[in-house]
Amino acid sequence: MARPTIVTMPGDGIGNQVLPEAIRVLEAVGFEADYVHADIGWECWCNEGNALPQRTIDLLRSHKLGLFGAITSKPKKAADAELKPELRGKGFSYFSPIVTMRQLFNLDVCMRPCLSFPGNPLNFIRKKPAGGYEEPLVNVVVFRQNTEGLYAGVEWTNPPANVRDALATHSKFKAFAATPGEDLAISVRIITRKNARRICQAAFQHARTFGYKSVTICEKPNVLRETSGMMEEVAKQVQKEYAEIQLWSTNIDAQTMWLTKNPEDYGVIVASNLFGDVISDAFAGLVGGLGFAASGNIGDEVAVFEPTHGSAPKYAELQPSIVNPIAMILSAAMMLDHIGEDEKANRIRKAIAAVIAEGKVRTYDMMRFSGGPKSIEMGAASTTQMTDAILARVEVAIAAGAR
Repeated sequence: MARPTIVTMPGDGIGNQVLPEAIRVLEAVGFEADYVHADIGWECWCNEGNALPQRTIDLLRSHKLGLFGAITSKPKKAADAELKPELRGKGFSYFSPIVTMRQLFNLDVCMRPCLSFPGNPLNFIRKKPAGGYEEPLVNVVVFRQNTEGLYAGVEWTNPPANVRDALATHSKFKAFAATPGEDLAISVRIITRKNARRICQAAFQHARTFGYKSVTICEKPNVLRETSGMMEEVAKQVQKEYAEIQLWSTNIDAQTMWLTKNPEDYGVIVASNLFGDVISDAFAGLVGGLGFAASGNIGDEVAVFEPTHGSAPKYAELQPSIVNPIAMILSAAMMLDHIGEDEKANRIRKAIAAVIAEGKVRTYDMMRFSGGPKSIEMGAASTTQMTDAILARVEVAIAAGAR
C-alpha cells in the first residue's frame, strides 16, 4: 500500500505522554508512515471556543487515519468559565471533540477489545467451589454504536415551547407537564434502523471472521421498548444471515452482574452508544483496567484509534511519566489491523503479552499502587520503561525471524 499519513492528536493530559510511545512501537515493527500533528482538546476550547478546530477536521478528511490520545471534558458551567474572557457570552458551547468527530465523519462502528493477558496481576480471578482460585480467559469484543443513542446530542435544559408541545402529545409526559422549564432537562435517545443494522452486521461479521460462537445484544428492551426494542429486533434479523452464530440477549443491568460471574462465556457483544460505553468499561475492568483498553472508531472513509482512558491531569505533569502506555499501543495495533498490516499488529500484541507474562516490568497500576511521584521509587516502571521493555521483545522477535 502507499505510505500512509497518520494524523496524531495527543490532546490533553497524558495523551501527550502515551501517544509518542505508540509511535515508537509502530516504527520498531517496521511500519513506515508520515505523522502530522493536529490540535484538539481543552486548550483549543479555552483559546478558540472550539475543541475540534477546522484545521484538524481538514487533516482527518485528507488523510483518513488518526491516532488520538485523550481529552479533558468538563460540565457546561466549568467549561464556560475557562473560556478566554473575550470569548465568553458569544454563543460558544463546549461539546466533546471525540463525539463531534464520530458524528462528523460517521465513525459509527466502535470496536473495543477486552482481552486478558496471562500474568497480568490485575486480571479477574474467582474462587473455585472446592477451594483455590481460577483465572478464566476473557476474550470479548464490544461493538458499540458510536453516533446515536443518548450521545446524539439532542438535548435541552428549559426546552423551547415547540419541543414541550410535541412531548405533551405523549401520555407519559403528563407527569412532567407542570415542571417549570428551567427545572426540566431532556436528552433524546435516538436509534435508527439503518445504523442499528450496521453495528449488528459489523459484530456478526467479526464473530464469523474470528471464530466466535455467539453475539450478545446488550440492551434494555423490557423498559426502553422502542429504542432497545429496535436494536434487539434488528439483531435478530441480522443473525439470520449468520446461522452458525448464536444470538444471546441480555439486559444491561443483568449483564454487569453476569460479567463478573462467567466472563469467559461471552464473545462479541453489541450495544447502543451509552450501553456499549458502560459494558466495555466493565469488561475492561476484568482485564486490567483502562490501561489495557483500546478502541477503534471506524467509518466508511475515516478511522480514528484511541485508548478509552481519560486525560488523567493529576499525572500529566509528573516526571518521569508513570502512566501505562499499553492501551495506546494496543490502539495503534488496531490501526494496523484496519489497514491490513496484520503481521505487524500481531507482533506488537505478542511483545506486550511477553512483557506481561514475564512480570519484571510493571507500571504503577499493575502493581496496585495509588499513583503519584513515589511510584517509581516503590518499584513501578515509568511510561518509557514499559515501552522500552516492549521494544526489546519486538527486537528479539525480529532477530529470531531473521535467522
